[in-house]
Amino acid sequence: MNKKRVYIAGHRGMVGSAIYRQLSEREDIELVVRSREQLNLLDTRAVNEFFASEQLDEIYLAAAKVGGIMANNTYPSDFIYENMMMENNIIHAAHSFNVQKLLFLGSSCIYPKFAEQPIKESELLQGTLEPTNEPYAIAKIAGIKLCESYNRQYGRDYRSVMPTNLYGQNDNFHLHNSHVIPALLRRFHDAVYRNDKTVVVWGSGKPMREFLHVDDMAAASIHVMELDDEVWQEQTNPMLSHVNVGTGEDCTIRELADTIAKVVGFQGEIKFDPSKPDGTPRKLLDVSRLRKLGWHHEIALEQGLILTYRWFLDNQHQFRGE
Repeated sequence: MNKKRVYIAGHRGMVGSAIYRQLSEREDIELVVRSREQLNLLDTRAVNEFFASEQLDEIYLAAAKVGGIMANNTYPSDFIYENMMMENNIIHAAHSFNVQKLLFLGSSCIYPKFAEQPIKESELLQGTLEPTNEPYAIAKIAGIKLCESYNRQYGRDYRSVMPTNLYGQNDNFHLHNSHVIPALLRRFHDAVYRNDKTVVVWGSGKPMREFLHVDDMAAASIHVMELDDEVWQEQTNPMLSHVNVGTGEDCTIRELADTIAKVVGFQGEIKFDPSKPDGTPRKLLDVSRLRKLGWHHEIALEQGLILTYRWFLDNQHQFRGE
């Protein structure tokens, strides 16, 4: 049996590692991976040399520089430069070395701050972005347009998936540079450990967010990558080659904090700090196209939080001293 040689860029990250775990169970696939030490994706020459030495059939582009509101506000140049360089290098090398199939992982922050809810794929570039993560969003939009452009000009099959807020195993639990779920899980965990009576949560608690477990995201990514061309083309076109990935359900940050407190076992008071930024008021994806393509999420939020907290407890030695 001829195995497909599949390269996962970013296989140590949260999404990339989940895709790696699921594809590693397949007998028809030979996975190709490189660590950051082995291959610097910001180095164009190194990326081209890697592609020249490997006969790749498919690419999952899951490599990215990611972070929460504070990280995006503090390091805007890093976020736009590094993400655009990685995308440019990998997508162009894929074309140059005749890799026909590629899946680019974007982000729901590509959509306008005040997009009509739930957000359809057609909302892209229809309004102003959320200022706190605009550089990152622009980099991800550029990745989508790169894929669309190679499809239009060269007939490539480069698809893009736009996940909602992700969480789960291998998430970043850094005290200052993490997203809302790992940040709150760690904050509530530390409060229980120290026997604190109060936990302070950034913002008003009113914004609404949608959350998807990373194992569901990996399953959706593989599903989209492996869809027959006819099925994919029915739901997309050369100017709209991205599809939303989410649950189609959301909750307030206050509800999320209450659920995390329950999962962790915190029984004290939860206070909200409205002097801190809320970000986008609501961000719920319209996932009707993905459902027409035959995929639906399986992991409910509380179940996913329990799984994530168990993983944190098993790996918390990694986060000490931050």
